[in-house]
This record gives sequence, structure tokens and C-alpha cells, in this order.
Amino acid sequence: MNQRAAIDIRHSTCPHDCPSACALDVEVIDGSTIGRLRGSKRQTYTAGVICAKVARYAERIHHPDRLTYPMRRTGPKGSGAFARIGWDEALDEIAARFDAAEAEYGAEAVWPYYYAGTMGLVMRDGINRLANVKKYSRFYSTICANVAWAGYAAGVGKVAGVDPREMARSDLIVIWGTNPVSTQVNVMTHAARARKERGARIAAVDIYDNETMQQADIRIILRPGTDGAFACGVMHVLFRDGLADRAYLARYTDCPDDLEAHLAARSPAWASAICGVPEAEIEAFAHAVGHTNRSFFRLGYGFTRSRNGAAQMHAALCIPAVTGAWQYEGGGAFFNNGAIFGFDKTLIEGLDQLDPATRALDQSQIGRILTGDAEALYGGAPIKAMLIQNTNPMTVAPEQELVRAGFAREDLFVAVHEQFMTETALMADIVLPATMFLEHDDLYYGGGHQHISVGARLVDPPGECRSNHEVLQGLAQRLGVDHPAFAMSPREVIDATLKSSGHGGIDQLEAELWRDLQPDFRASHFLDGFGHPDGKFHFRVDWGNVDLARKLRLGPWQAMPSLPDHWAVTEQADAEHPFRLATSPARSFLNSTFNETPSSRAREGEPNVLMHPDDAAEIGVGDGEVVMLGNIRGETLLTVRLSSGLRRGVLVAESVFPNRAHRGGRGINVLTSAETVAPHGGAAFHDNKVWVKKVTAPLAKRD
Repeated sequence: MNQRAAIDIRHSTCPHDCPSACALDVEVIDGSTIGRLRGSKRQTYTAGVICAKVARYAERIHHPDRLTYPMRRTGPKGSGAFARIGWDEALDEIAARFDAAEAEYGAEAVWPYYYAGTMGLVMRDGINRLANVKKYSRFYSTICANVAWAGYAAGVGKVAGVDPREMARSDLIVIWGTNPVSTQVNVMTHAARARKERGARIAAVDIYDNETMQQADIRIILRPGTDGAFACGVMHVLFRDGLADRAYLARYTDCPDDLEAHLAARSPAWASAICGVPEAEIEAFAHAVGHTNRSFFRLGYGFTRSRNGAAQMHAALCIPAVTGAWQYEGGGAFFNNGAIFGFDKTLIEGLDQLDPATRALDQSQIGRILTGDAEALYGGAPIKAMLIQNTNPMTVAPEQELVRAGFAREDLFVAVHEQFMTETALMADIVLPATMFLEHDDLYYGGGHQHISVGARLVDPPGECRSNHEVLQGLAQRLGVDHPAFAMSPREVIDATLKSSGHGGIDQLEAELWRDLQPDFRASHFLDGFGHPDGKFHFRVDWGNVDLARKLRLGPWQAMPSLPDHWAVTEQADAEHPFRLATSPARSFLNSTFNETPSSRAREGEPNVLMHPDDAAEIGVGDGEVVMLGNIRGETLLTVRLSSGLRRGVLVAESVFPNRAHRGGRGINVLTSAETVAPHGGAAFHDNKVWVKKVTAPLAKRD
């Protein structure tokens, strides 16, 4: 008789680069194998729902292609030729190469590089401790959130907002600049509940007819980079038609009269000419929000992918201030709750050892940095050695031709700590096998909600995999540096961090599973004042004084509009490059994570580009045919998918596929720019001008 496997339901938090940070119920089979993952119903934001790619996580954690032992490169970079070595040999070599680079060029020649392959605070941010203690070049995070964070903080005064669960008590949910059906499924959980229980309407504002748009009652399709124009046209109507809440404006906002005067010339006709939305749709949207007190604006990360994204985010955010929606349950706005958690990361990041004089290099400009661009290097030493954790810049970073050339340098030593043989790992000199989130302890918070949690180690890792923390401990010992956290276990670091942050200890938080830190109604709706010193929502912005901790002033921030407006600083189409390209997220990938899982690859198929049928007809291409997209940064081949759900002249390539999945081996990020975005830096992935050519004999895809 077959013996039934013992299944234990354990609890964790999804660590991936998504604001939902879903609460998980995890099947642990016979104490060693992961089965199905489900959303926990015990946590009120996740509410029992998670995305399909994480539900199938067993496919990833038990994947036969996982890295399980350290390796040294034995052939040319990128060739895949590696030989197995031991951990001591690997760490000794990394430390020796770091010391050699420091001895010849100074400590800033070493650049620890990371990002959000895990959002756990210990495993993601601990690498900064090594940089701070050793005075290596610091890592300035720009590739994701800076732009939208600045735009939101400019209005509200902090990055926090209405309890996102209040979407379920709204009468109109405006989902703007995000496609949550694909990227934040829990947003749709609460919006759908409002529709079912209250008859609420869902409005979607985006640049194409994506899966969220298809579930919306009101559909607004913009040209890329024109959200500010649309928002100004809407606010013009609100003031013109008596739909602005003047009592609220007088009490809670800084300059409503100046705003109204400024918007007088920004009519629906003016807005329509810029954003492409018909005047009637602008008028109808304005009346929908103006006549619905409980209008909830769920603003997303699409704003952060455009050169004018901060100004656009601020303009969209101003609408619920004009209507006074903030004063009602189910009304107001939400983007991220980053300001409510208050974690003291001194121990995790070694902030007590931080030297502000040490240069902080822009992660988005890694291609320029590794190819010796003096401006990107701040005139300092070249980068000669790197440790990379939690990211795959050979696929996800902009200006891929420069990135590829930089990693191909024979004088650059690279150690990559990874779970799979990514395209970045293939360019490494030393590859180290990494644990996954169910194989180590970590501390999490949900930027898209209000919970904190401990994710405990549930199973042992395969082979010789080690956690990020263990790798840093091993290197610190060999590099002769000292900091208390290097001598502590992850659980001890978590416990000390929680206590210093005023959140109690690890045992208490584990007993609660997921702790709700949402401020009360009055605080969340800013009924006692917004986050600025004057307590007002700010329509007028001094972009040089938008305060985000440890953020540099970058890009042309002095030219940003002080009042909501269309800021025409995006990369505009021209005669040579007649199309605007956005690289929006694919449903089954998360950046380059899940590229390796068979179910995600099967669902996404091959790299493709959405094109309006009339544009395709002019070029002479049909559905399923191959085209080449190009600009001054590079060229790539994609398969055409016809769609009438975008404006003429707009292309959308849902990404990120590996470079090798593209015919010719060049991925979508050969087209994207690392030009610095104001006011704090960023990468404008959705802001590209390109040309399109029909390809009659396309190259075959790489294996």
C-alpha cells in the first residue's frame, strides 16, 4: 500500500519585486518538498488570492536547472564554460580580486550591485553593509521607483495613502498607470468586490488595451507620456462645471485659485490634441469622478518609466484633491505605503559606517559605467570588480549594447550569486549558487499594502546553495572587515532590526504572522493635514525640495513645471523614428524572474510587439510576421501582434524576455535609454522613439 505524503501548511510572504508582497500558505511535503502555494485568507489584503506564477512556485524551487555549487569560468565570457570549485576557493578568489582592485585603483573600483530579486530586507539590502564598511562604490537605486515616488510625495508630502483595502468600499476605482490583472492581482480582488457589493465602476487609464482595461467600465487610452495633459483637461472640467469641492480646497490645499487660473487654458480640446483621448471621453471621465465622492485613485508604477513621470504622477494625484475625494471612505489615492513602516536599517545596511563622500553610482547607467563613461563614474576610478546579487542586468538594464560591452571586458572581475544561469551569470568569472526565499529567513513589508512579516526558512536548499547573508559573512571574514551584523544569523538581525524600529521582536511578529500597520482613517485620509510642514496638499511644487531620504538631485529638475501640466520632455517620434515604444510588463514574467519556468515561457510565447492594424498596413506587415525595431541605441527583432487597442504610432512590447529568446540574440532593452530622469534619477523604459522595418528572412532564435 502506498503511504500518503505528510503535508504541512506553513506560512510565508512572497519576496518578489511586486507591491503586493502576498501572504502565502505553503504546502511543505514530508518536510522537504514544496507543493502548492496559495494566498492566505488570514491576511486581509492578500485575501486568499495570488498570481498564477507564484502559485506554481514548486516549478521554480525544484527546477532541475537550479545552480547548486560554485563554479569558475574556464572559457570566454558568455560561453557557458565553467568548472566546479569549492566554496572556500570561490570566496578566497573573490576577496583576493577585490583587494587587488582596491590596491591598484582604490576602494571605489569595487561596486557591489544588486536589486529586487528578493524584497526581503536582510537578503536584499545586506550587500550595502559590505559597501559601506569597505568604502566601495555605493549603489544608487534608480531602475524602478524614484520617479513615481517623487511625484506622489510632491503632492501628499510623504509616500503613504488611503488603506488600499478601501477600494472595496469605493464607488469608482480609477486604476491609472498600472495593469494589476498582470502585475498586482490583489488590486483587482478589492476592486471586483466593490463592483459586486456596491455596483462600483472600474476605470482604467493606460496606453493600451491590456487585461485590466478589458475588465474596466471606463477605458481611457492615452499616448505615452501624456497623462499630465489628460489630468489637466479633467481638472479644467471640474472647475468649469462646478465639480471642484471649494470648501475642501480652501482648507486642505495650498493654492487652489492659482491652479484654477492655470488650468483655464488647458481645456479638453487642448488635452485631446496632446493625449489622443477624444474630448467627449475627457468630459465624461471628469463628470464620473466629479459626481462620485468615493473615487479611489490607485496609481501605479507606469509613471516611473517616463522622462516626465514625476510630473505626470503629481498631475494625476491632484484630481482627487480637486474633488475632495480624500475626505470620504473609499475615496482619495494610493500608490505605495513606504512611509508607514519606519524600519531602522542601520544594522542591515551598516549605515553607521556610511561615508557620504563615497560615490553612489546609478544602477540604470551600468552600461555607461562599465564602458568607462567619465560622467557616469563622476570622474573617479573605473570599476574593476563586482559582486552581483538579486538582479540580472545583462537582460533588464537599459542600453544593452553598452551593458554587453562592459561585461565583456577582460579586465573586469565579476562574481554573480544566482539561482539560475542567467545571462549575467554567463558573463561572470565566479558563479555562486543562491537560496530561494523558502530556504532562508527574512523580513518583509508590503509597499502595496500595510503589513510586515517574517518569512521563515521552511525547507533546506538543494546542493551547496547559500543565502546572500552567508556569502557576505564569508567575504567580510576574508576581507578583514568587522561589523556586528556579519557575526549574526539572519534571525538575530531581524530580531534586532524589529526592536530598534519599535516593532517588538521576531517571536512576537512570527506569532502574528502578518502585522497590520495601517494608520487610522483620519491619518490615512490626511484629515488632520497632509505630510508637508504646512499640512496642505501641494498643487505647486518646488521639485528641488521634494524630500526623499538619501535621494540625489538628478536630471533636468529645474525645468519641471511647478503646477500640474504636460511636460514635453519625452523622447518624441520624428520622421526617422515615427513610433513611440513602451516595454510594459508581461503577465507571466516579473522582470527576468520566471523566464526559466516552463509554464511562464509557454504562456508568453515568443517576443512580440503590439501594433495598430493601420500602422501595420502602412508598413506592409501582418499578424505573426517579423519586424525589426531600432533607434540610435540598437536593433531587435519581434513578432507583430495586431491590436486596435492603442493609439496610432504607439507600440507596446510586453517584456522582459531573455536576449537569447529574440531572433539575433538582442533583447528589447537594446532600445531603452539610461538617460537620467528628473528629479531623483530613473530609467525611462516606456519612453522610446523607434523605427520599424519589415523583415523578410529573420534570423533564427538562439537556444
